[in-house]
Amino acid sequence: MSKETRHPDLTVMVKAKELCTYVLKVTERMEKKYRYTLSLRLQNMSMEIIEFLYLANEVYVTGQNKHVKYEERRQLQQKALARIKMLAYFTTLAMEHRAILMKQFAQISKLTSDCQNLIAAWIKSDQRRFGI
Repeated sequence: MSKETRHPDLTVMVKAKELCTYVLKVTERMEKKYRYTLSLRLQNMSMEIIEFLYLANEVYVTGQNKHVKYEERRQLQQKALARIKMLAYFTTLAMEHRAILMKQFAQISKLTSDCQNLIAAWIKSDQRRFGI
């Protein structure tokens, strides 16, 4: 695909990818005792956030099933939002157990906060756009 025909990702997806990349980088260096608990959970949640965002973006709210499609999209957005909140909690837990450094915790916190705000804005935008 040429640059002219390629559709750029939503800002929230760009930020979620940044979050996922950073989480993967941080968790690969965790001590072995956290590798299959905190590390794996953080990695999976960060990837699920991206998955739910892409799935939500693929739900086109048009036609006769507009309300049904809107609800499907909204549920996927909510799942992404819930995963972000869970990721924030598990990041706090990792920091409290010294599995990650304070500066790593701060960076993940900033990225999760950015993603939360962008998803909330996307939800509000959909509400206005579709009049639901």
